[in-house]
Amino acid sequence: MPASLSPDLLRAFVTVVECGGFSAAAERLHRGQSAVSLQIQRLEDRLGVKLLNRSPRHVTLTNDGEALLEQARRILSLHDELAARFDKREVTGAVRLGAPEDFATTHLPGVLARFAREYPHVTLEVTCDLTLKLIEQFNAGGLDLALVKREPGTGVDGLRIWREPLVWVGREHADALPDPLPLVVSPSPCVYRSRATSALDTAGRAWRVAYSCTSLAGAHAAVRAGLGFTVLPKDMVPADLSVLNDETLGLPDLHDTEMALIEAPQIPPAAQRLREAIVRDLEHGVA
Repeated sequence: MPASLSPDLLRAFVTVVECGGFSAAAERLHRGQSAVSLQIQRLEDRLGVKLLNRSPRHVTLTNDGEALLEQARRILSLHDELAARFDKREVTGAVRLGAPEDFATTHLPGVLARFAREYPHVTLEVTCDLTLKLIEQFNAGGLDLALVKREPGTGVDGLRIWREPLVWVGREHADALPDPLPLVVSPSPCVYRSRATSALDTAGRAWRVAYSCTSLAGAHAAVRAGLGFTVLPKDMVPADLSVLNDETLGLPDLHDTEMALIEAPQIPPAAQRLREAIVRDLEHGVA
């Protein structure tokens, strides 16, 4: 018979990976560190493989651990969805969620609509702002959950829930670009602005800020008016704007953008349910 895997053991494993260690995982799971360590040992014994390489400062995944991680997340997502469906206890309260405006207006509406139908007595308080300002508000205790942009593999801790390539965007396809390159960007600090200017500097290409605006709609309008060029995730490019051919035009590669979900310690049940919904719907491309 195949090994029977308890969701509790899988949850301990996923949490240790997401938190980067046993101490932080134990705090999130509201268990002792030794108890979490024992759960991981039991899971490894059941599977007959080593899942984690342990060191005094952090843990890393083995090859078997990497193979298990994605499947464990899928199992837990289905488990939590099923449990929520038949949980008759009424979930109430308010959830304070922060997200960048571009992500909030494209990928979040479907997630939040489904959540509102499942939990009609929960009040959603959504703040849209630049990533660094969201992090400041989160660190000050003003948010339960926040979706923030980060450089892949570095920067802000949290669970990666979205990744896609960044592209150069203009009003229309072009055979040549002005020099210096006029940019339509958000004010500093902005991850996309920093990524664009750093890439241009590395490539030795001159640029200037032609239009700076905190509003996503305002930035799109500026590009439509031909005031300059901007940087957007590929799936967030409006239908009436064009993705530029960076190879033909000599524009530097921008690589991928990454969105991470961070959560405050000891979030209320309503926020826990929203976190589960975000991971379920976004991590596997449902939204």
